[in-house]
Amino acid sequence: MTLFQVPFKKQASQRKTVGRAKQGWAVMVIASLLIFGGLAQRLYYLQLVKGETFSEKADDNRIQTVPQVPSRGNMFDRHGEVLAASQLSNTVSVWRTAINGPDWLPLRGILADVLELTEEDIQERVDRVEYESRFLITLANNVPPVKITTLLEQTSEFGGIDVSRRSTRSYPQGGLAAQTLGYIGEISQEELDQARDEGQLRRTGYRYGDIVGKTGLEKALEGRLRGKVGRQRVEINGQGELLEVLEERPPVAGEDLTLTLDMTLQRAAEKALGSRLGAVVALNPNNGEVYAIASQPTFDPNIFTRRIDEKTWESVQAKKFPFLNRALRVYPPASTFKVATAIAALESKAMEPGSILRTRPYLATGGTKVWEWNKAGFGSIGWTTAMAWSSNTFFGQTGIRAGQDQLIAWSRRLGFGEKTGIELAFEESAGLVPSPQWKLQDRGKKWHDIDTVNTSIGQGFLQASPMQVAVLFAVVANGGKRIQPHLVQDNRPDSAYQTDLNVEESTLKTVRRSLRAVVTSGTGKALLGGLPPVAGKSGTAEDPPRENHAWFAGYAPFDKPEIVVVAFVENGGGGGSVAGPVTHQVFSAYFAQKEKGQWRK
Repeated sequence: MTLFQVPFKKQASQRKTVGRAKQGWAVMVIASLLIFGGLAQRLYYLQLVKGETFSEKADDNRIQTVPQVPSRGNMFDRHGEVLAASQLSNTVSVWRTAINGPDWLPLRGILADVLELTEEDIQERVDRVEYESRFLITLANNVPPVKITTLLEQTSEFGGIDVSRRSTRSYPQGGLAAQTLGYIGEISQEELDQARDEGQLRRTGYRYGDIVGKTGLEKALEGRLRGKVGRQRVEINGQGELLEVLEERPPVAGEDLTLTLDMTLQRAAEKALGSRLGAVVALNPNNGEVYAIASQPTFDPNIFTRRIDEKTWESVQAKKFPFLNRALRVYPPASTFKVATAIAALESKAMEPGSILRTRPYLATGGTKVWEWNKAGFGSIGWTTAMAWSSNTFFGQTGIRAGQDQLIAWSRRLGFGEKTGIELAFEESAGLVPSPQWKLQDRGKKWHDIDTVNTSIGQGFLQASPMQVAVLFAVVANGGKRIQPHLVQDNRPDSAYQTDLNVEESTLKTVRRSLRAVVTSGTGKALLGGLPPVAGKSGTAEDPPRENHAWFAGYAPFDKPEIVVVAFVENGGGGGSVAGPVTHQVFSAYFAQKEKGQWRK
């Protein structure tokens, strides 16, 4: 038994060893199959499924899109004098590859030092650009050549910097007509978001760092002045060095525009205002072409074409709202509005051209006294004397006779209470023609006769701009047509800017004769001398506790009007004695040019 059992055990031991060897080989085969299968599957996924995506990402790193910024359109006055022009300047940008590279921090420090920016400003700027953007990131515009030389010397070992020549703005006239022309600046995040929300980014090509119009005509005419952005698709290496231009689409320059402005009249208007706060409007009463639109104080728009230092900005801010275009802001129009009151009363037949009213020291209405400015009255008078001496009690009675409904309706027909239609609509105030409904809703009080009286003499809640007053006087001058003021010349006929109000000839004759008497024998004698016959109206608007506002509005020549001029001196005191000489200087400049043959339509 023992001899039999020994070899049996050895055989069992041998069988177990053989089985284990076969098992190890099988495991190795299966593991190899799994490993190579996984690798094959991964290769299939990377090359076939995601290959195009990874290829695009690789292209993004080496292929960049460089925008070709168009030259901004120029603006000229009606005689070809340059008002806003484009000139080449240096722009410093950085490639996205440099931002993501190992040398970004020392490079950022050099950029901040040379460009006089903080590193935080630079980082904030580049962080605003999405990571997948393939555009150059603009850091500074209008960089002086000496700084460009310094920058290129200090960054030569880094690469990733792009210096290009781009169009920037120049205003040869300095602060002349600054509020009207406006100024340019870098597009803000808010403006980019608005363009994106309105679906305009693809059409306009705006991106962070672009220069756009911020105010005035620069903003209003942005679509015409900007032009069309071009582009270059270029291949660069990891250091931001240009290897090859793959594709190029040149930019299309912006449109050159000729304005209706005349710089001789503009200079005369601003000189006449001097350092006083106020505004002057001069326009053609037949077609609404604006010859001059002055507002004081003003500013030099050239400061916005470069980085503004703190001292410069403080000097601008020290002025009283220099960016405000006072020709388009609203104030009580005072006695200049009596022209609208006269038209409302005559057209509604509440009064006739030969009507006579008795004036007194004051007009008592509902327990409130509206005083004559001379505290005595003028006796029994008609339209000519009432307008010449600006009788408050005469026109207060006129407003009551016409009635609130006719007074309000004609005020609105004549252009008050709404924007004039000028290109600067986003900066223009509509003003206010008060009504019983407005007073009840806004003030919670009922309308009374005193409200009608105050409105009829241009006081109370009534608000109007110098531009709206110019439109009113153009109606009288051109024979009853309301015109739309405009600043850009085109080939449209005069009728395209006219709306016929169908004012009766007898009404126009009465008002014209009265306005002429203002200059010959009334409150507008400052317009006598050295001019063709002028018709007009002075005004003194209360602004307690400050000094009164001074107004004068007129047109000339009286028999065949060519120009309307409105002057407004904010808190200037007086009326015709203060604002009248301002209009005189503008009229003088216009007719002096015409006499010398320098005036061209």
